[in-house]
This record gives sequence, structure tokens and C-alpha cells, in this order.
Amino acid sequence: MSDSGDYDFILRFIVIGNSGAGKSCLLHRFCERKFKQNSTHTIGVEFGTRMIELRGKNVRLQIWDTAGTERYRSVTKNYYRGAVGVLLVYDISSRDTYNALQSWLADARALANENCAMCVVGNKCDLKDQREISFSEASRFAQENGLLFLETSAATGDGVDDVFAQCARKALANIENGALLVNDGKSDASKSVPKPARGRSQESSRDESVDRGGLVSGERIFDHRTDKQPSTCRC
Repeated sequence: MSDSGDYDFILRFIVIGNSGAGKSCLLHRFCERKFKQNSTHTIGVEFGTRMIELRGKNVRLQIWDTAGTERYRSVTKNYYRGAVGVLLVYDISSRDTYNALQSWLADARALANENCAMCVVGNKCDLKDQREISFSEASRFAQENGLLFLETSAATGDGVDDVFAQCARKALANIENGALLVNDGKSDASKSVPKPARGRSQESSRDESVDRGGLVSGERIFDHRTDKQPSTCRC
């Protein structure tokens, strides 16, 4: 899958949760397929993108990683607009990050499209000996609130592709069944506009698979920590 723009849908995701939950590492692992060593807290927002194959369609994910500190919360609220997928991330070894999910969920439901796909993500599942939130507790919270739920490890890569693929599949289903309006100017989700087919084949032997090619070449990751030109990440 190339970076030539040969896609059927663009889906915008926002990643939210407390600082220290591993949101930036999750984005880095998904987009660049490696662990982000010595990660610092995000200031403002960071951006990544990757193409995946989903139910025979090429789907371009645009992912906004938001700062989890209170001082930047008013800034990051602007990024809910247009999102069709929301990942609510907590650290399985930190009760504080888990307890904050209710507040983050309230923001998401107030500011994002009411029919966007939402997924609770228990990150750092490799820290089994330090676990403070059981799988069943978090799963129950997700079920009670009508959310998807998966555990991931940005360090090992476990579950990372799955969480983005499952959330994208749910968002795409909502678009196709009309729950998320597209291309009509009536919904924020209209920014996730399906691109007209170019006559290419859409053959696929898999129901759903993540592109092997990695981060779409030439896409930028925006770092609001400086006023410099954002760095370009290529694979």
C-alpha cells in the first residue's frame, strides 16, 4: 500500500487520556512499528498517519495524540471536531489513569460526534507484575458504557494494530449504515470523506488486515513543543 493517495476513506482518530498512560508510545508503535524510547509528555498535540486495509478497502487513518495534562485540556478539546474514532487510554499499572477515564469519556461524549467509535485501551499490559486494574474490571466499565475494549503494549506491540483496526472497522460501519453522516456538510464526520474509486481492484484474501508498509511515507508528525518546522517521519 503506497503513499500515492490511493485510498477509499480517511478516518480521523483522537487519542485521549491522562499523561503517562503511553498515548504517544502507542501512536509511535502503530505508525512506525517500533517503541519510542525515553518518551516525554506531549505538549499540545502530535499527529501521525497510516494506511490500513479494512474489509477490502484502503483506509487512511489520521491520528491526533493529545496532551493529557490539565493545562492543555482546553486546547486539545478542539481536536474532537471531525473525529470518527476515540481511543481512551489508561495505564493498567496506574489506578489514577484508569479513574480519570470517566472524565475523559464525558469530554468525548460532549465534544465528539455522538456516533463515533470509542474504545477503552488498557496500555502497558506487559507490566503484569505491576497491574492495578484487572482485565475484567476495565471490560465491565467498557460494557456499561457501550465501548469497545482491548489491552495493548506499546513496548512489545501486542494488541496495537488490533485496537486501531477494530475502532476503524466500527467507525467505517457507522459511516456505511448512516449513523455517521459523510459528505453532506451536516456532520463533523463529513471530514472523513470516501474517495471515489479509481478503477483499481479491491481484492483481498483477508476480512481485515493492517498494511505491511508502515507509516505512509512523507507524512508529518506535528510537535507543538517548538515553533520549528515539524519533523517528517518516513519508513
